[in-house]
Amino acid sequence: MQSVPSQAIRPLSLHASLSSSRLPFFSISLPVFHSFRINPAIYSKSRKCPSFSTLRCCGSSGGPVTAKPSWELRRNRDVQEPDEKVAALRGLFSKPGIGIDAYIVPSQDAHQSEFIAECYMRRAYISGFTGSAGTAVVTKDKAALWTDGRYFLQAEKQLSSSWILMRAGSLGVPTTSEWLNDVLAPGGRVGIDPFLFSHDAAEELKEAISKKNLELVYLYDLNLVDEIRKESRPKPPNKPIRVHDMKYAGFDVVSKLSSLRAELAGTGVSAIVISMLDEVAWLLNLRGSDVPHSPVMYAYLIVEVEGAKLFVDDSKVTAEVMDHLKNAGVELRPYDSILSEIKRLVAQGAHLWLDTSSVNAAIVETYKSALDDYHTDHGSQGKRKNKKYDESNGLSAGPSSGVYMRSPISLAKALKNPAELEGMQNCHLRDAAALAQFWCWLEEEIHKIVKLTEVDVVDKLLEYRSKEDSFLDTSFDTISGSGANGAIIHYKPEPESCSVVDPNKLFLLDSGAQYVDGTTDITRTVHFGEPTAREKECFTRVLKGHIALDQAVFPENTPGFVLDAFARSALWKIGLDYRHGTGHGVGAALNVHEGPQSISYRYGNTTPLLKGMIVSNEPGYYEDRAFGIRIENLLCVKEINTPNRYGGIEYLGFEKLTFFPIQTKLVDLSLVSDDEIGWLNNYHSQVWEKVSPLLEGSARQWLWDNTRAIHKQ
Repeated sequence: MQSVPSQAIRPLSLHASLSSSRLPFFSISLPVFHSFRINPAIYSKSRKCPSFSTLRCCGSSGGPVTAKPSWELRRNRDVQEPDEKVAALRGLFSKPGIGIDAYIVPSQDAHQSEFIAECYMRRAYISGFTGSAGTAVVTKDKAALWTDGRYFLQAEKQLSSSWILMRAGSLGVPTTSEWLNDVLAPGGRVGIDPFLFSHDAAEELKEAISKKNLELVYLYDLNLVDEIRKESRPKPPNKPIRVHDMKYAGFDVVSKLSSLRAELAGTGVSAIVISMLDEVAWLLNLRGSDVPHSPVMYAYLIVEVEGAKLFVDDSKVTAEVMDHLKNAGVELRPYDSILSEIKRLVAQGAHLWLDTSSVNAAIVETYKSALDDYHTDHGSQGKRKNKKYDESNGLSAGPSSGVYMRSPISLAKALKNPAELEGMQNCHLRDAAALAQFWCWLEEEIHKIVKLTEVDVVDKLLEYRSKEDSFLDTSFDTISGSGANGAIIHYKPEPESCSVVDPNKLFLLDSGAQYVDGTTDITRTVHFGEPTAREKECFTRVLKGHIALDQAVFPENTPGFVLDAFARSALWKIGLDYRHGTGHGVGAALNVHEGPQSISYRYGNTTPLLKGMIVSNEPGYYEDRAFGIRIENLLCVKEINTPNRYGGIEYLGFEKLTFFPIQTKLVDLSLVSDDEIGWLNNYHSQVWEKVSPLLEGSARQWLWDNTRAIHKQ
């Protein structure tokens, strides 16, 4: 499942640059954090963090820019439809204590998550657009929604005529701040819920709108969308948390916390605030089910030099989890007491580390305000010894300012240890067996001319996966697109509006699963009949890009953006391209999208690809209202034994995790080299060797038929 950078998975420009020839080592012996550290001189809060909603097109000018409302693009609509939800939201603008002229509704929850619980789906509720990335802005007389190229077609379908669709990154389309500066009068007030914006994103927005004398207003105590939802708003999730077994985690919690505390001491801070849900889950070897598709729980974590506190709804904490936390020295606190704890720590003289690219503005601003109060009470230097944070700990006696750097957990989590890699390898083989049974069934049904909808396909795939050992959930909403729907990059079929799978059109299936031991993500594009020459050429060029990236060998410290062109070159040669990144990081039994690494044309992400990182390889091509093509495998970065080592450095490449057939019927043999045919035949040989022992009967025969070697005539 491809992705583009958003607040949910870290703005790319916030990834610290690791451009030195060798990364500095930690001064600790514990291996959990892998001997890599972020240089504070490179990463600071002064770095800008453009999210997708603030992308500027290269051709835009400094003057006012406009975009057509979505209703102008629909021939069958001539009159704007009334929108009761938007009207109700506007009705709150003038209430006492609010007093705003516009309100911004982002996609994220308080933890900047990509996938969120239903109760936090505020942007989807107010706009009707259900894609995972987007920002809605409502003024007193306008409503606009920004989304990226993955969702343009979906947004056209889902937005009512009262909304303006802003195609972020397209020529002439303003950013949210540019639009607000244009449509609001000077002195206007723009309201946000500070829990839903990272501190960096909020600061960027504040600075941008101040150019036209607009004020950003933090509404701490009231989310306006929740206010109009009232009783219809779903309850927050409260399913039990579970312990992630050591045989899958690789390191125990005590070891992870010890490594982190060594980092705190080395950085000169007394505590770190962790708000990313997958970071909390990984560090504590816990998993949850609060968020669809992601095995995480809603929680904050504060790790101090002498303790740790988990802020979570204690109704989710089982006796086993309680013992697990106690053994690691982790105390429980109510989820909604995080701000009061920040104030308490500052009052005690704590010096905090906050990743302002992910920690929300409410927490960071509370910290800054508490610092001001501390300095007021104790003098300009804030020098007051206390029982907990004084020179005896090697830390400053009082807080002067926060340390604003990327969380060290982000990189540590991305570098998979042997146990995590083993789990990922094992679950991918079980997943491939389930997929083989599913595709065998699907082809049989299609050839029997059984009428199947795209939703029928999704349901049947889930049925097969559910039978596999340790299956928990899908890792995202399955993308099942026949014909033109395959061109909607993040298409989600709905029962009332989906298409029937057409045997005479390309069919794209992007799916994944969460298992106890790992996370999968795979895309295959097939044709059940006879593909056209155009479809074969496009498919083959996507495949050539996939092979080129899979075979890439590169020097250590190479960032992912350097490799992106490998996957696009064959398409570029005939003037084609795709509007998404080529690869995203994947968690081990965690989020299907994780940072800090990526493979993308967005060169702001200078995080190098390092041994143990997992990335997707998923080039594609999409013809609007015609068809979509994508081929996706997951890869693990490994060391390559090259005959030369120029500069005395290591060279890296990829090892496949995904083993499943690629349809050879769609390959135009005149466009592929002998080496590329060799790659495909070798890959299919490995698929047969690894997956066939898990199958029997017709599914095993299907796998044999689809892994046979091909040859040029």
